[in-house]
Amino acid sequence: MSVFREVADFQLSVDSLLEHNNGHSRPDIQLQAMRLAEKLKCDTVVSEISTGPGTVNFKINRELLTKTVLQEVIEDGSKYGLKSELFSGLPQKKIVVEFSSPNVAKKFHVGHLRSTIIGNFIANLKEALGHQVTRINYLGDWGMQFGLLGTGFQLFGYEEKLQSNPLQHLFEVYVQVNKEAADDKNVAKSAHEFFQRLELGDTQALTLWQKFRDLSIEEYIRIYKVPAHSPALLSCGAALDGYSWRLGVHFDEYSGESFYREKSQEVLKLLDSKGLLQKTMYDQVTIL
Repeated sequence: MSVFREVADFQLSVDSLLEHNNGHSRPDIQLQAMRLAEKLKCDTVVSEISTGPGTVNFKINRELLTKTVLQEVIEDGSKYGLKSELFSGLPQKKIVVEFSSPNVAKKFHVGHLRSTIIGNFIANLKEALGHQVTRINYLGDWGMQFGLLGTGFQLFGYEEKLQSNPLQHLFEVYVQVNKEAADDKNVAKSAHEFFQRLELGDTQALTLWQKFRDLSIEEYIRIYKVPAHSPALLSCGAALDGYSWRLGVHFDEYSGESFYREKSQEVLKLLDSKGLLQKTMYDQVTIL
């Protein structure tokens, strides 16, 4: 049975201290290391000094280190580690962190969890360092899928189910209408027309889309705050071994692809006025 022995907590390479190290042989470097180690003395912090192959090794007083660290943790609390001189000269910046980004009307699944945790960690770190951080959740909230969803909800949707469990019900509706659209050209045509109404700013279509979006965001906010062992996260595939902690995630803004709906219309009008667009003969689709 082999016993592992820690050589050192810190090592100093003697070779890196020599100005013309190319001219020194390995025995010479080892001798230099031994001479340097003999000149150094242990104190209350350094408990042991030894030499290795071209190195001087240091062991730290573990008891003192433990007491010192724990005392600083107790005194500084959540600010522990931030008083380091490494951070004192950092310029303060405005930083945008965009993360999570689930698709509206679809269930939050484990694939989103990775981005959510990493993004939240980065945002927390930047905030702790004193930066002004804006957290944005850029949603997938526009596209032909909402033509299918709008048509599907008109055919198969129930307001009671939508209010009680919005993401689950919208997911079921979306799956069902996709099957119907594959077999029935009239359903596919209705979905296409519904999305055209959305793009043209039809009030009724936009109201339904806005309801889907608002209910989805409410559900996401609930998921971001719930304990990790709750059914809400376990049902999305995030098996987290029942630990009772919270994600602690929040956002300053919920943006998304729909943000560019009106902006893109302005750009299209500008390009059209300059004669840079032409319209196809198929469903009046505008192309560059």
